[in-house]
Amino acid sequence: MELFAEQALLPDGWHRNVRINVSSDGCFESIIPDARMSASSERKAIVVPSQLSLHSHAFQRGMAGLAESRQNPADTFWTWRRLMYQLAHRISPEQMQDIASYLYMEMLTAGYTQVAEFHYLHHAPGGATYGQVAEMSLRVGEAAQSVGIGLTLLPTLYERGGFDGRPLQEAQERFATTPELIGRIISETRSAWGEMPLLSVGLGLHSLRAVDLRTTSDLLSAQTGSVHIHVAEQQKEVEECVASVGARPVEYLLAQTDVDERWCLVHATHLSASEVAAMARSGAVAGLCPITEANLGDGLFPLVPYVNDGGRFGIGSDSNVLISPWEELRTLEYGQRLFTQTRCAALPVATLGSTGGWLYRQVLDGGRQACGLESWGLLAGARADLCVLDEDLLPLPYLQDDAVLDAAIFGSRQPPVKDVLCGGQWRVRDGRHVNHDAVTAAFRRTVRTLLDL
Repeated sequence: MELFAEQALLPDGWHRNVRINVSSDGCFESIIPDARMSASSERKAIVVPSQLSLHSHAFQRGMAGLAESRQNPADTFWTWRRLMYQLAHRISPEQMQDIASYLYMEMLTAGYTQVAEFHYLHHAPGGATYGQVAEMSLRVGEAAQSVGIGLTLLPTLYERGGFDGRPLQEAQERFATTPELIGRIISETRSAWGEMPLLSVGLGLHSLRAVDLRTTSDLLSAQTGSVHIHVAEQQKEVEECVASVGARPVEYLLAQTDVDERWCLVHATHLSASEVAAMARSGAVAGLCPITEANLGDGLFPLVPYVNDGGRFGIGSDSNVLISPWEELRTLEYGQRLFTQTRCAALPVATLGSTGGWLYRQVLDGGRQACGLESWGLLAGARADLCVLDEDLLPLPYLQDDAVLDAAIFGSRQPPVKDVLCGGQWRVRDGRHVNHDAVTAAFRRTVRTLLDL
């Protein structure tokens, strides 16, 4: 396959007249700027690297928009969580696959081609294991394969109900695991997937309140992939951590475990100044989920000091209430503007230029690292993933270079995505997934059943 881009964002910046050759193994064979278009080329106006969602709970797509009614005068994350548990209690493996397929189709259509699935829904209702303990994990993989998105599955350890070691609630029985069981799920999943190029496996630790770090050393040492953990998302979690171990969550995590480039600290919303600096030094990625964090009222990540300390970050769709990498970046930047009462707030001190361009590049690299991928973007040898932008969905015509990304992030009413390539195959054409009708029909049947409509 050969494409010809009038302008394309390469690792060293924007280039004109770029010939893109895709090999039969689904990787980029060559990327040649300032080239001539050949007779076999398919011409595209604007081509950019596709994005990565470094944090997703696929099953929560089944409740998008249903948690916006106040349940008590002090509605918070913790009341939202009870509604989420009600959904999690009902989903069958088949329904899990239908919901994940639809979600991953939406992600592709919005411009994502890789997702890290933080997966803790392992067991049958009541907590019994399936005959194949990796049943739910394998269903997520089937969903990703069916629509053609890259997947980093993170089978997630969930041991206890709080820092004090209390047992899990009845609503959490489907999540209950031990390090040994998570090791089995990882092993079975890797064995089943073999050398499938779009599928890989890492490890999730649900949170410090749900995992005792003293039990995880063998599990961590056995893993070669990414390690993700929820941390410091809520003030209540910070307070309980201090009361239990005498330290704040990120402070405690960094002291107890060798956190390095393999790690993704999801949310990390409530940090002290010393935690910000230490987290940046660790090389870990901050997994920021601005739409979900805003939806749940979590608070604002201290992005300004973090980036000035050299911290790395990426974006995740998390609860999947709205699927758009463009909106994630807009929400991230606008939150910082409102907090600092400045404009172009995310840019490091003394850095001039495009806010959208800088953000887009940062989260590409942070997402790549968090998903455990060696390379990403429009370069020879990388997996052949890209987005063709739709000029008609940008707010102005004739845009060039980073003005394209500024407009796409801050001025477009919907994801300005026309075509999407993943693994060397077209998954989205003219804004529509190639399997849209069948995937949508299955999703609608599942939602109708789950909601008793």
